[in-house]
Amino acid sequence: MERYDKGLEKLKEVDGKAGEQVVASLKEIAPDLGKYVIEYPFGDIYARPGLSLKQRELITIAALGAMGNAQPQLKVHIRGALNVGLTREEIVETFIQLSVYAGFPAALNAVFAAEAVFNEQETPG
Repeated sequence: MERYDKGLEKLKEVDGKAGEQVVASLKEIAPDLGKYVIEYPFGDIYARPGLSLKQRELITIAALGAMGNAQPQLKVHIRGALNVGLTREEIVETFIQLSVYAGFPAALNAVFAAEAVFNEQETPG
């Protein structure tokens, strides 16, 4: 299976429509970047054996949360984490753990991103 096709399949498995929307949003300004997002992270890395999608998303939200400056991507991956089976409690605990190593500002930003995602999932429509 071609990298792009494998990556698109994995992206849909993790993020559903949200991942496709990110790629579509790049179509006009940087279509190659959209292609790279599918091929490398999802076609090469997410498709590797050794870690489950749940473990990969836990690592991803921890890394994005620790960065402290990637709120849109963090929200996409919080949705993905929920999609592959992480619970809200596991997500919040991950961000509390961040406070020790990445500091309170990063942990607070991550928790607020999670709250926004949780709230939007509770809002019908």
